[in-house]
Amino acid sequence: MKKTLQFGALAGAAALLLAGCASAAQPASDPADSAAVPDGPRVAVGYEGGVLVLGGDDYANLGEFGSEDFIRLNAAGDGRHVMVTTSKGFQLLDAQQPELTDLVVPAATAGHVVSHAGKTVLYDDATSDTTIFDSAELAKTGDALPKADVIAGVTAHHGVSVELEDGTLLTTVGDESGRTGIRVLDKDRNEIASNDECPGVHGEGTAKDEAVVFGCENGALVVKDGTITKLTSPDEYGRMGNAYVSENSPLVVMDYKDDPDAEGYLLRDIALIDTAAKTLKKVALPEGVEYTYRGVGRGPDAEAVLIGTDGKLHTIDPATGEVVSSLKVVDPWEGPAEWQDPHPSVKVAGSFAYVTDPVDSEIVIVDLAADKIAKTVALDHVPNEIAVVG
Repeated sequence: MKKTLQFGALAGAAALLLAGCASAAQPASDPADSAAVPDGPRVAVGYEGGVLVLGGDDYANLGEFGSEDFIRLNAAGDGRHVMVTTSKGFQLLDAQQPELTDLVVPAATAGHVVSHAGKTVLYDDATSDTTIFDSAELAKTGDALPKADVIAGVTAHHGVSVELEDGTLLTTVGDESGRTGIRVLDKDRNEIASNDECPGVHGEGTAKDEAVVFGCENGALVVKDGTITKLTSPDEYGRMGNAYVSENSPLVVMDYKDDPDAEGYLLRDIALIDTAAKTLKKVALPEGVEYTYRGVGRGPDAEAVLIGTDGKLHTIDPATGEVVSSLKVVDPWEGPAEWQDPHPSVKVAGSFAYVTDPVDSEIVIVDLAADKIAKTVALDHVPNEIAVVG
């Protein structure tokens, strides 16, 4: 079922709900005056109890805003906003101004944020509803959110959806007992394909020519031109849950776990998928290099970059898995006790990689083209989640 909703009233109601913890929408320090707001990219950094925005050539602190103890940050794909995931839903952070607005897309359990083909897609795990905004309209947001299409879910699960250029919607399938696969819906939301051979389906990524990859506990699904192809892991249990993609490359890098009983969140292998050749292979990282789901991105030439427990930012050839260069950026670190705990992570925008350093409360900015540290920014808080806009 497809519905078109105007979120102005809903956003207002959500803002009233947030009034009970008014600090969620109030700046801990005033943002820079609008006339003095510098140009350039914005880096949003989540910390315990709030979010701050860095910007300009020197990455100055443009504003800090109180929020909940743990929030998630995702670029909205409109060049302006970051979706701040809270217990009330998806709250819009205007990273350009900056301002943590009162606008909230209500969600009982706000989950994945996906941007592709000019659409910003939000997923509510509590209902499996998919909310789709036109990203260009989202960028124009004033006092109310633009209209959105809402596709009602079937059964609640931790899922994800992505809309393609022709309006095709890919969405996961599952219920309280587990997640099993995906459905492909045409622009009128009629099912045209499905697959239930993807236990534990999680995450998605769109590669070149709109080849979309979903991770499974025993491989991955590749969707291209409405056809679903299952790629099988080399191990009986070979879980892939996060896809690191470049829309300019058919090659996908995924995280990989081959021991279902392994403790902790550190991983030693990666998976490489060629969406054109429909191949999957497992590659071991060099001895002493481990990482978490937060630790991988794709560079300007579609290379993979990975922040390892050895403190180095490794550049990896996505075709072979070979580490082609390594740069020391932080001290060696250990894996988190819980996945939400602060630990080094990386986001890539343009030719720069932004690495969080929770131990020293810094953001390390790496010029990938020059293979050197461009700047280190000291913070007044321990960084956790990070998103980059512009």
